[in-house]
Amino acid sequence: MFTGIITGLGRITRVEDLGPDASHGKRLVIEVPEGYLADVQLGDSIALNGACMTVTSFDPDARRFTIDVSAESLACTAGLDQPGAVNLEKALRAHDRLGGHIVSGHVDGIGEVTHFAQVGESWELRIVAPASLAQYLAYKGSITVNGVSLTVNRVDDRREPAGCEFSINLIPHTIANTTLGALQAGSRVNLEIDLIARYVARMLGKSD
Repeated sequence: MFTGIITGLGRITRVEDLGPDASHGKRLVIEVPEGYLADVQLGDSIALNGACMTVTSFDPDARRFTIDVSAESLACTAGLDQPGAVNLEKALRAHDRLGGHIVSGHVDGIGEVTHFAQVGESWELRIVAPASLAQYLAYKGSITVNGVSLTVNRVDDRREPAGCEFSINLIPHTIANTTLGALQAGSRVNLEIDLIARYVARMLGKSD
């Protein structure tokens, strides 16, 4: 489990094929900040842009670790198939503060940024979510975008294309300490809906 509070900024520096065709996954090499791996062990879970992954090797001195990503996971996520910056979060420990919200690290769908612009001291981010996720998004509800726990400020249902557009306010701290500041219109992002919303929808018989 995770909280959606980013604990470090990493960078995918190398992507290696695990097999000869698209049915095989990839091995990623990720560079991390100094000291980030001090308490990490083999098999630990670290979320990359909101996707929970397992540490398969690590080198604290070189400040890097590796993960293996299946073809299925690559098909269901964005930003894990090529070099670039990623948000990192280590798995939640029993005594940690729950600063964001309960996050499983399982990406529910891919959204597309439609608008990103500064408004006063903050930034407004608008994202179109797939129709399958629309029912789980609500005003002042929680959403995870590329691993970052955020609060929904507005939800507008859409018919064309099907789905909904939701708006988020990003404060300067979030811009400075996550990769969200590099987003632009057309960027694809990993979305995870609120776990509680998922169970409520199930109990009401509204889940897909």
